[in-house]
Amino acid sequence: MRVDKYIWAIRLFKTRSLASKACISEKVKLNGDFIKSSKIVKKNDTIAIKVVPIWKVFKIIDLPKTRVGAKLVGDFSKEITSHEDLEVLNQYELINRQNRSIGIKGRPTKKDRRNLGDWLK
Repeated sequence: MRVDKYIWAIRLFKTRSLASKACISEKVKLNGDFIKSSKIVKKNDTIAIKVVPIWKVFKIIDLPKTRVGAKLVGDFSKEITSHEDLEVLNQYELINRQNRSIGIKGRPTKKDRRNLGDWLK
């Protein structure tokens, strides 16, 4: 089975085209190597997917015939990401949630930059 089809089938990506784009933009590794979306996966391979700021690692248990339901995902893959990495991801998400709640949504707008300039003077 193709890697883009597999990561879509086990619900790591919402659409197959998003899975394919992630492979092209080097956000997916198979056994430690960056791959194209057409690479064939086998049982016992490991897939790493970039979730900023860490790599989530999954072990392939079995290959599904089609996209599986959320309850059946555990039959086809097992997450083997370290607890330290998951803790880093949780901290990162917590900081982003707190920033959104106080009104920081990412890069400042032009108006925000002007206000920051006035504040720094």
